Amino acid sequence: MIERHCDILIVGGGTGAIGAALSALSMGKSVIMSEETDWIGGQLTQQAVPPDENPWVDQCGATASYMRFSDGVRDYYRRNYPLTDKARHTMNWNPGQGNVSRLCHEPRVGLAVIEEMLAPYRSSLQLDVLLYHIPVAAETAGDRVLAVTLEDRQSGDQVLVSAPYILDATELGDLLELAGVESILGAESREQTGEMHAVEGAPQPLDQQAISWCFAIDHLEGEDHTIDKPEDYDFWRDYQADFWPGKQLSWLYPSPITLETVHRQIFHKGEGANSDLWHFRRILYKKHYQDGAFPSDITLVNWPQIDYWLKPLLGVAEDVKQAALRECKQLSYALLYWMQTEAPRHDGVGYGYPGLRLRHDVVGTTDGMAKYVYVREARRIQAEFTVLEQHVGVEQRAGFDSAEQFDDSVGIGSYRIDLHPSTGLRTYIDISSYPFQIPLGALIPERVENLLPACKNLGVTHITNGCYRLHPVEWNIGEAAGALAAYCLDKGLAPRQVRNTESHLRDFQRLLKDQLGVPLDWPLYARRTVR
Repeated sequence: MIERHCDILIVGGGTGAIGAALSALSMGKSVIMSEETDWIGGQLTQQAVPPDENPWVDQCGATASYMRFSDGVRDYYRRNYPLTDKARHTMNWNPGQGNVSRLCHEPRVGLAVIEEMLAPYRSSLQLDVLLYHIPVAAETAGDRVLAVTLEDRQSGDQVLVSAPYILDATELGDLLELAGVESILGAESREQTGEMHAVEGAPQPLDQQAISWCFAIDHLEGEDHTIDKPEDYDFWRDYQADFWPGKQLSWLYPSPITLETVHRQIFHKGEGANSDLWHFRRILYKKHYQDGAFPSDITLVNWPQIDYWLKPLLGVAEDVKQAALRECKQLSYALLYWMQTEAPRHDGVGYGYPGLRLRHDVVGTTDGMAKYVYVREARRIQAEFTVLEQHVGVEQRAGFDSAEQFDDSVGIGSYRIDLHPSTGLRTYIDISSYPFQIPLGALIPERVENLLPACKNLGVTHITNGCYRLHPVEWNIGEAAGALAAYCLDKGLAPRQVRNTESHLRDFQRLLKDQLGVPLDWPLYARRTVR
C-alpha cells in the first residue's frame, strides 16, 4: 500500500470540496482530494444539476470564489461558442435561459471552469486529485482521525493518506460512518427538535429525501431516437404513489408549494413561456448562438417525475442500496421512453416525441445518464450547534422579520426549505424561509477534533437540510471548512477553540470576509425577504 501525507485531505470531490480546496490552497496548504468518478464538481458537473441559486447571487449572495466560477462559466462560452452579439455583450447572461437559475449551463462547461480554477495548484502539485478513488477505511485514535484508506475503483490499489485535518465532502457522508463520527440519518422527530414540520412520534432514520438520476436531451422533430424499452418500464408505467395526483409517468404532479395538481407539457407554446418542463432546466438556448450552430436547445431532466423514493440509500445493506440506484436509473429511462412513445403531445396530435434524443455526450457517459445520482440528503454530523426550522423558517419565526442571526457566521445562503417526497412515502415539504447564515458551530462535530463536514453533512436537520443543500451554500460550507482547517494549522488551534474564543472567532471571520471574500451577513433589504 502506498502511503501519502498532506496538510488537508478532502475525501470526495463534490461542490463543497471545490470551495474547500480553493480556500485551503489559497492559504498555502497542501491538499489531496479524492473523487469516485472521473469528474470533480458534484452537483455542478457529475450530477448534472444546474445551480439552484438565490435572487441576489450576482450581487451579494455568494462567496467571491463562487462568483469567479459563475463568471468563468459565462466567459468560457464567450471564448469558445459562436454567440450572437447580443448574448456576448449581455452582463450576467444565462447560457441556457432556463428559469430555475440565472446560470443554467452544461455540466462539462462547469467542469472545465473548475479545472481552470484549480490548474495552477495542480501543476505545482500543491493539489493532487485522485480520481476513481473511494474511502474504504479510516484510522482513528481517541477523538482524532489519523488517516483514510482510499481505494482505486479501477485497479483495486489502495493508498493510505494521513493529514492533520480531514474533510468529508462525500455525497452521502461516507467518511462519517467509516471514522465513527456521531451522525444522524433521515428524519428527526418533533419531540427531538421542536420543529413544526418534523415527523411525529419516533425519529425515522430511513425516511430520506428522494434521489434523482438526471439526464440531458435535445429534440429533433421528424427524427426517431427512441431508446430500447427499459427493463422496468411496465412497473413505472403503472406505478402511482398514494400522495401523487396521477401515474408517475404522466404530466401530472403536485406543486411543491401549493400541493395542488400541476399539469405541464414538455414544450413551450410561445417564446418566453416559463410554465413548461423544457424551459425549467434548459442548459443550452440555441437562439443565443449564431444561426445553424445548434439544431436544438438542450434541456436537463431533473423533473418531479424522476424523483425516486421507494428505497433509501443510507442505513441499509449494500444490496438494498444498489437496488435503489438501479431502480432510480430505470425510472429515468422509463420517463424518457414514455415521452418518446406514449406521452400526450402538447399540440394535441397523437402521442410521443420520438425526436427526443438522449445526449450522453453532455453528461460524459456511455449510458446517457449523469455520472452520479443526484443526492439531496446525506448523513449529518451531530454538531456543537444544529440549525433548526425555528432558526430559519418563516412560519415558526412568527413575530420575527428575519432568520436567527448567528454571531459565529461563516457564510450565507438563501433558498426555500424544499424537501422532495421521501422514502417514508411523504409528499413535498416546502416551507417559506428567510435568507440565513451558516453558523460555525454547525461545522464542528460534538466530539471529533480534526474532521470537518464540507457539504450538506453539516449540523442541520432533515428539515433545514432542505435549504442548506443547494449549490452556492454547499460551496460556502466547503470553503469555510477548508479555511477553518488551514487557519487552525496556522494558529495551532482546534476548530472548537476558534468558535468558542472571542478573539480567535473574530480573527477567523475577518480572514473569511477580507481575504477570501466570504460574506457573513445579508444586507437588510435581503435579510427580511421571504423566500
